[in-house]
This record gives sequence, C-alpha cells and structure tokens, in this order.
Amino acid sequence: MGVRDLNAGTKSRTKFGMALELSAKEILAHVKGDVRLPTRRIVLPDEVDVKRVRTEAGMSQAEFAPRFASIRERYRSGSRNGENPTQRRAYLAVIAKNREVVLDALAS
Repeated sequence: MGVRDLNAGTKSRTKFGMALELSAKEILAHVKGDVRLPTRRIVLPDEVDVKRVRTEAGMSQAEFAPRFASIRERYRSGSRNGENPTQRRAYLAVIAKNREVVLDALAS
C-alpha cells in the first residue's frame, strides 16, 4: 500500500473537509507571516488560593460552597477526581475577579 493520492476523489470532498483544509492553509499563512489572524492570550495562575478567594468575598465555607457549586471541599483537600484543573483555575479566577457576575450567571 502506498501513500494515498490527495487529488484522487476530489469530487466527493465534504464541506467540513474543505473548511478544514482552508483553515489549515490560513494557519500556515499566519505562521509564515503572510496574514495576521486575531489572537488572544489567556494567562491563568498556576494555583488559585480558594481560601483567599472565599475570605476576600467575606464568605464562610458554608456560604461559599453552595453558591459556587462546582467548587467543593475536595478541591481544598487536593482530590482531583476527574475534574479539569484548568477549568477549575479559570472558574476560581473569575470568581476572584468578579464573583457577582458569576452569581448572576448561576442564578439565571
């Protein structure tokens, strides 16, 4: 078996396949510097001090836990149990920055 001829069967290409190819070409052009694509850099802290976030919010553990349902006592104990640490850090960073927005979003 040899390498598949990429030009063979071009009539049966899907919209998804063509969009994927176009995206790959666009990325390559961006990397080469031929085009400039919009980018956004997101920097998350390596660790988020849950106790600090909670105390700065002026909340007890009993008040904090039910309001921010995905943050549980197991986080403080170091248990990961399949949780995504990056998502958890991002969520805590948002709570630390503007907990009222999170509370409003969770209430709706």
